[in-house]
Parts: sequence; C-alpha cells; structure tokens
Amino acid sequence: MGDLSKDINSTFPNNKIKAMLNIIYTANWINSHQNAFFKPFGISPQQFNILRILRGADKAIKVQTIKERMLERAPNATRLMDKLCEKQLIERLPCPNDRRVVHIQITSKGLHLLAEISKDYKNDLLENLSEKEAAQLSELLDKIR
Repeated sequence: MGDLSKDINSTFPNNKIKAMLNIIYTANWINSHQNAFFKPFGISPQQFNILRILRGADKAIKVQTIKERMLERAPNATRLMDKLCEKQLIERLPCPNDRRVVHIQITSKGLHLLAEISKDYKNDLLENLSEKEAAQLSELLDKIR
C-alpha cells in the first residue's frame, strides 16, 4: 500500500496539507494509468468520457449538453470532438430548427470501440478498497466539494 510521505520523500506540517497533496498526487496517478490504458485504442480518457456520454444519451445531443456532463470540464471539448469526428467515432448533425445548433451522435464505429474497451476496462485502480471504503471515500470527496 502506498504512503505519500515515502512516495515523494517528504513530511507535512499537518494532515490537511498532506490530504490535499495526496488528492492531487493520486489524481495524477489515476490520470497516468488511464492515459496508458486508452493509448492503444487511440483515444484519451476525455474522449472516452464523451463517447460514454453519447452512448448513454441514446440519441444525438447538443455539444453544450456534452460539455455539462463531462467529468473533466475540458475547455477544449470541441477539439476533442473534432478528433473523434476525424476517427469516425462520432458525427455532427445540424439542427433542422436552428442552424447555430449542432447535435453530436455516436457512430456504430464508436459503439464498437466502446465494446472493445469494455472487454479490457477494469476498475482495479480501487482494488485495495472494499465497497464500504469506496463509499466512504466518495462521501469524503463529496464533502470536500
């Protein structure tokens, strides 16, 4: 099991500072693992999030709706969607009622990629936590926000 003090060879003036730095350190650790996992699939964790949002919507939705539902509020969401369009994983559909509005829909190729990813995707980054501990961690993180 990890110990932040040993991992970064440091001491902390109090537990709140240690906790804050541990959250940042752990978030970066998770991000690094996710980047490595998604790399062979040719997408980023943020692009995976967009694909999951679109699959869950079960219909074409506005770009703004996607941005609101993203886990990581990416200012570059449009660029992420451009790349997904280039890979033919999503498609843009003009709104018939308003030319300024564009809807986004996942393609069959995008659905197929999600199916491939789900075969390999594991939530083992939290394997050292019990269900009760995971619920407690989630509650504590909610409490911070």
